[in-house]
Amino acid sequence: MKQPSPLGVPSAEGSVLPQVRPLSGAVLTALSADVPPTYEPDAVLTADIWGEDCQLSLYMLYELHYRGFEGVPDEREWDPDLLRLRRSLETRFLDALRSALVEGPRTVEEAFTPLLVEPVDLSSSLSHQLQTNGKLWQLREYAALRSLYHLKEADPHAWVIPRLTGRAKAAMVAIEYDEFGAGLADRIHARLYADLMEDLNLDPTYGHYLDQAPATLLATVNLMSLFGLHRALRGALVGHFACVEVTSSPGSRRLAKAMRRCGAGPAAEHFYTEHVEADAVHEQIVRHEVIEGLLTDEPHLEEDIAFGCAATVLLEDRLTAHIRTAWDQKLSAVRTPLLMR
Repeated sequence: MKQPSPLGVPSAEGSVLPQVRPLSGAVLTALSADVPPTYEPDAVLTADIWGEDCQLSLYMLYELHYRGFEGVPDEREWDPDLLRLRRSLETRFLDALRSALVEGPRTVEEAFTPLLVEPVDLSSSLSHQLQTNGKLWQLREYAALRSLYHLKEADPHAWVIPRLTGRAKAAMVAIEYDEFGAGLADRIHARLYADLMEDLNLDPTYGHYLDQAPATLLATVNLMSLFGLHRALRGALVGHFACVEVTSSPGSRRLAKAMRRCGAGPAAEHFYTEHVEADAVHEQIVRHEVIEGLLTDEPHLEEDIAFGCAATVLLEDRLTAHIRTAWDQKLSAVRTPLLMR
C-alpha cells in the first residue's frame, strides 16, 4: 500500500512531493516532528516570494487555520514560532503585491468597471479556450488545480463577517448562506465541486492535489487566506470576494459548455451551471449591499477594496499565463501529470 505523504496529505501514485527547500522544508519538518522551524536568518529575505518555496510555506502555515493536517496537533495553529515565520512571509507577499500594483486602481469604480463588461476579444480567456477547443485532460488538470480553492470555497470569506456591521454584514451572510448550501449539506458548493471531481475521475479528498500545485496556483489561494486572517485587510477581502462574484458567471457559463462538449459528466457540468445563476445574483448583492454598505460605515476602506480586487485579477492573470504557456507547448500545467484513479 502506498504510504501517505507527510502531514497526511495523500499523494497520487507516482506523484512527487514538493521539493525540500529552505523554508517549506523547515515548515514541513516543524509540523511533522512537532518542533520549531529552523532556517537561515536571511532565508525569508532572499527567497523568491513568487516561487514555490515561499508560496508552499505560506499555504502550509495557513492550512493550520482551516482543517489542519493529520498528525499535527491543533495547538500548532497558534505556535508563536510558526506565526513569526508566517508574518515575515506575509509582509513580503503584501509588499510584492503592492509594488506590482503601484499604478493600480484606487477607487471601487476604477477597479470594478472594467470587470462589468464582457471583453469582445476572448482569446486570452482560459475558460473560452476550454469551451472552444479544450481537451478532457486539460479540464482534469484545471479542476485538480482549482480544487485547492473550491474545496474550501467560501470558508476564508466567512472570516470577514464578524468584522462587518449593518447592510454589509447582512448581505455577506446572505451570500455565504447560498455558498454553504442554504442549509443543505449536499448543496454546499465545496460538495458540488467534489462531485465534479468524481465525474472527472479525480480524487475529491480535501488537499489531495497540493503536491501538484505550482506557485502561481498556491498564490491565488494564499491571497484569500492572507486577507481573511487579518482584520486590517477586511476591505481587501471584500474586494477579493466581490471580484470573484463579478467575474464568475461568464466564466462559469463557458466552463459548463466545455464540460458538456467533452462529456465530463452531469455533476461536472452542474457545478458551473449552478454558479451561472447564483453568482449573477451574488454580483448584484455584493456590489450594491456589501461594498456600498461597507463604504457607508467605513469610507476610508475604499482603496483597500480596490486593492483586493486588483490583486485578485493580478494573480488570476499570472495563473492563466502559467496554464496557457504549458498547454500551448503541449505540456502539463501541474507539477506532475495526473493519473486516472
